[in-house]
Amino acid sequence: MNRKLPNSFQPGRPLYMAVLFAFALAFAAATAILGHWKVAAVEAGIVVLLIVFALIYARQQQKRLLSLIESVTYDTESATSNALFNFPLPMVVFHLNDSSVMWGNQLFWEMCGKAVPALEARLTDLVPSFSSKWLLEGKTQMPELLEVGGRKYQTHGNMVRPTGKEESMGLLGISYWLDVTDYENNRQEYLLSRPTAMVIIVDNYEELLKPLSDRQRIEIRGRIDAQVEKWCEGMGGLMRRFDRDRYMFLFEKRYLSGMVRDKFTLVDEMHAITSTNGVQATVSVGVGVDGSSLEEAYSYATLAAEMALSRGGDQAVVKNKFNFEFFGGRGAEVETRTKVKSRVMANSLSRLIHDASRVYVMGHRYADLDAVGAAVGVCCISRKAGKTCHIIMGDGPNAAGPLIQALRAMPEYENIFLSPQEAMVEADRDTLLVVVDTHRPEQVEDRPLLESCNRLAVIDHHRRAATYIENAVMTLYEPYASSACELVTEMVEELLERRDILPGEADALLAGIVLDTKSFTLRSGERTFDAAAFLRRCGADPTHVKLLLQNDMQETLDRYEILRRAKIYRGVAVAATQTSQNRVVAAQAADELLNIVGVTASVVLYPTEDGGVNLSARSIGDVNVQVLLEKLGGGGNRSAAGAQMADTTLRDAVNRLFTAIDGYFATE
Repeated sequence: MNRKLPNSFQPGRPLYMAVLFAFALAFAAATAILGHWKVAAVEAGIVVLLIVFALIYARQQQKRLLSLIESVTYDTESATSNALFNFPLPMVVFHLNDSSVMWGNQLFWEMCGKAVPALEARLTDLVPSFSSKWLLEGKTQMPELLEVGGRKYQTHGNMVRPTGKEESMGLLGISYWLDVTDYENNRQEYLLSRPTAMVIIVDNYEELLKPLSDRQRIEIRGRIDAQVEKWCEGMGGLMRRFDRDRYMFLFEKRYLSGMVRDKFTLVDEMHAITSTNGVQATVSVGVGVDGSSLEEAYSYATLAAEMALSRGGDQAVVKNKFNFEFFGGRGAEVETRTKVKSRVMANSLSRLIHDASRVYVMGHRYADLDAVGAAVGVCCISRKAGKTCHIIMGDGPNAAGPLIQALRAMPEYENIFLSPQEAMVEADRDTLLVVVDTHRPEQVEDRPLLESCNRLAVIDHHRRAATYIENAVMTLYEPYASSACELVTEMVEELLERRDILPGEADALLAGIVLDTKSFTLRSGERTFDAAAFLRRCGADPTHVKLLLQNDMQETLDRYEILRRAKIYRGVAVAATQTSQNRVVAAQAADELLNIVGVTASVVLYPTEDGGVNLSARSIGDVNVQVLLEKLGGGGNRSAAGAQMADTTLRDAVNRLFTAIDGYFATE
């Protein structure tokens, strides 16, 4: 109140004017009533003078206010100018078109190691790793850190478009540099010190020790322990054996880069341990990195070790939150399959079939004899269990036309084949879907059907890829098996009598084995011939199988046209044809290229109708074509693999293949 009351009586205040006029009117009225007109005139003159005085005073106050505003504005501009020169961070103004420096404060020049400003210099010359792309994209912070003079900086800024006379200067960039060296060093130290888990599994532990005496077994175990301990030395970690053939190693992430750089030398060093029966020790290494806790890191490591085993062992796999990374795996698969495992898997599948309301079996797209033959074997098991199993087959092309026609002619298979759409309509929550000859969700006959079924079983002989069907209740990955038909045949042998198998079903299973083994010349082990012998006893006819593998005249001519285009590069026969080909023809051409002296692997490339390129690869020597084509997004197994490259020209595909071949041999 003490402040408001005096201010109310200053000239120009509403209260002052209201009292003034009220007083003047009252006094003038009283004077006029009394007859004193002269006094009233004087009073009126005084009121006019006061009004003029108030207006003049108000105008002077307005001038003073404008002067004050101009003064404040000038002082603000000066302060801004001083702030730019005295900004506590390095700051620079430059042209975006050529990065030439217009102005920089003293801290910027000191940061760049310049005693005096070099206004003619380019920012990209002062800091070679600098790029203004982020400013042109509308960002206010550079995505990566810049290192200048041994210090790390986070760069901020914006883009300025001059107007008026300065418009000819073009776009300008203004950036300031924040020294984050200490923060970044602490962050890197935190990341490098994160706990990492490793699981080491001796793949062929039983085979190593089986023929040995107790003393020799102790010696082999001691050599394996010593080899693992020696490799883990100097990393400041904790290594313990928690099972007879399994080790766990906990260490800091900083040491992982060295392991990756050296390609996990433990895998090769373990080969020096040889049993008296000539068996070399091999290990599978699984590494779990970037887990939020030790428990999660260990779960990643366990999953990576299982992935290594399912790919044939004798390799290392690194698993983080998002994907897998593979090292090694070029040697032959380590066979650890036993009749016990086949029996367990067969009983598990039988129980799943018994509990299911419906049973479907599905292979990969463009089904071949192995996929259809394995599906027939599952139908045979299902029929014995009293359930009807339907084979899911789409309208697209396939490589098993003669076999499908022969099956449709059998009364038992008259209504067995279903389209994916029909299966989707009939499926319910208790439907069992068995996937054969593939484990990758993107390669199945119909992915929507796969994703809609809750109960899944997977039977496959391909080496496990980074993408796989994760939610299966039963999985049988056997990368050392010749074919999916071999795996299914062993399950049939465990569950059925010979009289339960139709001769046509035996033909289908044997055809799949013959196809994938190239008539028992590739990937044919003792178990392969046992399965073939069992099918022969069940009524399989090799002549019928040979008829299923026949090609027509045009396919034969196409195959030899592919062979004519082949070139040999570093022992790999590469044939690229400009026209689209039948997949079977391309695969057969790749097989025949292996008959050339000096060729250990072959790859056939051909364009597809949708603008991509398909690759079919085969191997008969030391080259692992699965590892080779994984670099191109493909997969398979050691002796047979394929890849599909979308939106790629044939020339680009060939160049990428040659680069992959160079990279494969460079890491040997």
